Amino acid sequence: MTEPTITQLQPMPEDWRRALAVVAHPDDLEYGCSAAIAAWTDAGREVAYALATRGEAGIDTLAPAECGPQREREQRASAAVVGVSTVEFLDHRDGVVEYGPALRRDIAAAIRRHRPELVITLNHRDTWGGVAWNTPDHVAVGRATLDAAGDAGNRWIFPELVEQGLQPWNGVRWVAVAGSATPTHAVDASAGLERAVDSLLEHRAYIEALTDEEPETYARGFLTGVANSVGERFGGRPAVAFELFAR
Repeated sequence: MTEPTITQLQPMPEDWRRALAVVAHPDDLEYGCSAAIAAWTDAGREVAYALATRGEAGIDTLAPAECGPQREREQRASAAVVGVSTVEFLDHRDGVVEYGPALRRDIAAAIRRHRPELVITLNHRDTWGGVAWNTPDHVAVGRATLDAAGDAGNRWIFPELVEQGLQPWNGVRWVAVAGSATPTHAVDASAGLERAVDSLLEHRAYIEALTDEEPETYARGFLTGVANSVGERFGGRPAVAFELFAR
């Protein structure tokens, strides 16, 4: 039998200056995207984060009132490691984020505020590669982000945003979905991988609740494993994969 052909991933577009990453929880970006974000900020591009929740339901041993502020602090520190200074929280409730007009409106507002050419989000499909069930928050936020990229450019959808001073922004050229089972593009993670590990390690409270493994061993093993696996389809270089939707 002949070996199946491995489809090579294409390089991500580089002719852009501003990006907005929209995800559900603190740590969502650090489980894979942050090496790419480090490379982009190193190149002088602006990247901002908008998180639907503060991750307040994410640690069983911490009540939400204590957990939310701690995870917010960890997220801001984590973003700073890869050159991101703007981190917004949209204040939807962790664990019960609902897809619908309210979520789309909040994400469209963030897009209008930051006026990105590239929008980044996380896997919006029901499963992770048909192997593990995805969480409702990821599905809702990913799908709403894809829709809000169009909503942001239409003044008659959520006209109250114009009344708030947020003019339509039709400049989103791509939405890049991380964690997709069908990626199309990738970013070389070589230069940003160490900072990606450091960035994930800022989520220490979450990691220590998640696993008994030593945090650095856990973070390094997870991120290098994923990057090297993606690299098999990207010239042998460690990489971060995205499914790219053009607008």
